[in-house]
Amino acid sequence: MEKEMLVHLKFKEGKLETFTSWMQSDEGMGVRKSVAYPEKTVGAMIPDKSGMLFKVNVHNEAGMKEFVTGKNPTAKAIYAECVDSAQLYELSKINL
Repeated sequence: MEKEMLVHLKFKEGKLETFTSWMQSDEGMGVRKSVAYPEKTVGAMIPDKSGMLFKVNVHNEAGMKEFVTGKNPTAKAIYAECVDSAQLYELSKINL
């Protein structure tokens, strides 16, 4: 089942470019595709470049939690190098 989630990442100083390059690499895309639909992902940089927000459409919630917490075996090294903290939120639609 597809679920919309919001990811808030804070980066270690100077690691934004390193992380975003990895996320766009074949290895990063492979991990992203295993948990969500990259083509539906919307990203936004925090103005001071200390972090990013991502709205993702997740198809593997357990895998997404593993990925965001830095426990995914493929992403573990890049998270340890670049990510200071991560938070994951479930999004729900509000009918107006």
